[in-house]
Amino acid sequence: MKQLKVTLKRSPIGSKPVHRENLHGLGLNHPNQTRVLENTPAIRGMIKKVIHMVEVEEIEENNNG
Repeated sequence: MKQLKVTLKRSPIGSKPVHRENLHGLGLNHPNQTRVLENTPAIRGMIKKVIHMVEVEEIEENNNG
């Protein structure tokens, strides 16, 4: 299954409360913070709301173990 690497590129200061809540839900609190998240419809919807503040990369999950 593919995963998404999401990096916060802009500070949430001055943004709408809905955008700050979505960033908090994604686990992004500080600029340049990165999280690897599952590629689910809920996560994609949250990213879509704040796409102007984040950078998204699609990565493959490694199951070598």
